[in-house]
Amino acid sequence: MSITLIRGGTVVDSELSWRADVLIVGETIAAVGPDLEAPAGATVIDAGGRLVIPGGIDPHTHMQLPFMGTVASDDFYTGTAAGLAGGTTSIIDFVIPDPKQSLMEAFKTWRGWAEKAASDYAFHVAVTWWDDSVHADMGTLAKEHGVQSFKHFMAYKNAIMCDDEALVNSFTRCVELGALPTVHAENGELVYRLQKQLIARGITSPQGHPLSRPAPVEGEAANRAIRIAEVLGTPLYIVHVSAHQAAEAIARARSEGQRVFGEVLPGHLLIDDSVYANPDFEFAAGHVMSPPFRPKAHQEALWHGLQAGHLHTTATDHCAFCAPQKAAGKDDFTKIPNGCAGIEDRMSVLWHYGVGSGRLTPSEFVKITSANAAQIFNLYPKKGAVRVGADADLVIWDPNASRTISAKTHHQKVDFNIFEGRTVTGVATHTFTRGLLAWADGDLRAVRGHGRYVPRPTHAPYFDATRRLMASGQ
Repeated sequence: MSITLIRGGTVVDSELSWRADVLIVGETIAAVGPDLEAPAGATVIDAGGRLVIPGGIDPHTHMQLPFMGTVASDDFYTGTAAGLAGGTTSIIDFVIPDPKQSLMEAFKTWRGWAEKAASDYAFHVAVTWWDDSVHADMGTLAKEHGVQSFKHFMAYKNAIMCDDEALVNSFTRCVELGALPTVHAENGELVYRLQKQLIARGITSPQGHPLSRPAPVEGEAANRAIRIAEVLGTPLYIVHVSAHQAAEAIARARSEGQRVFGEVLPGHLLIDDSVYANPDFEFAAGHVMSPPFRPKAHQEALWHGLQAGHLHTTATDHCAFCAPQKAAGKDDFTKIPNGCAGIEDRMSVLWHYGVGSGRLTPSEFVKITSANAAQIFNLYPKKGAVRVGADADLVIWDPNASRTISAKTHHQKVDFNIFEGRTVTGVATHTFTRGLLAWADGDLRAVRGHGRYVPRPTHAPYFDATRRLMASGQ
């Protein structure tokens, strides 16, 4: 059994920071405290001048996703290995059944794909259609396989879009199971109509992408999902919030006592919609994802949401497509595979532009990159904490080291990087995944298949209380 002592660092978790050593025995944190003695045979790593933080949790990835006629270029090994290089030690990916496909069948397929993962993983399962078999499969997934969250796409009409009837049925089933519904909030009917209008007007370039998905389209869907959740008495998690209208809808609902959680992507905090006007098709198409990048005014609203605690997690929506794949939409922006990479860069980008700018404290950084996701999705305290008994998913973080982001040097299996050329300060020098040192001073040591599936219990006690409150008419 391997033993490692991380000596001389400053431990930072979601509440406080303190000078402490961390002892790893096997896959678990065995001790945290000052001046720990190194057991016989232990490997000692000097973390002087650096921080020791919980491994990052990315609650929104799409590894190996079949989508829009192609398959995402990062699989579960290459994607999680790249995450380890950047300090992310766990992901929650998405099982997305085809319309009319059994949820259980899709879940088994994704479980097979993920067996090669280099770090731990869990799954949200998408509800893309509805009948009695979906109702039954949701129960099996929650009770027997530890699926605690279900995804609903309010966009992608004629593909995986969930209409209001399916949304209401699935949210109701989530209440019964104590599971957490999540939504991709864009009004799919409006997007579909706007896409057709733009194409008819001859607007076929990537510039049509943001025009077909304006911010009010997201705001309407977010507010609709929130109010459906309010009526049915369920908490709600809204992925990749990009528009101030959606952020404001979440803040308003929370001020009214509703339990709504919001997620934001680093790209939406930093990149604006001018990228789509670039005459280089590969550059513009490389930024095509949904929701699209917004005018700059939305960025400050998202930062304020993180600072105020109305937005709770940061993710990447990592869904990598290379230039030849994006070229499928050369003459029609609606055929450009939607997705960008980012799992390797999330932590450094957020430290540089969040902590480095004074917008976030180091503990707030830990909250939005790890602890909050662990708590919302029932991974805590095995994940998201530096405490005895937790999984040894740890990062030694150098707050003063810098690196320049580039597709030429990143480990993601994609030929484009939306953060290309940015020099960021704040770097993972060592990353441990359940005790295994998988990244050390630029040396990627990820092990194919080291990652394990992590089942997550549902929130049945909370939902029982909610049902009682709803039944009382209060």
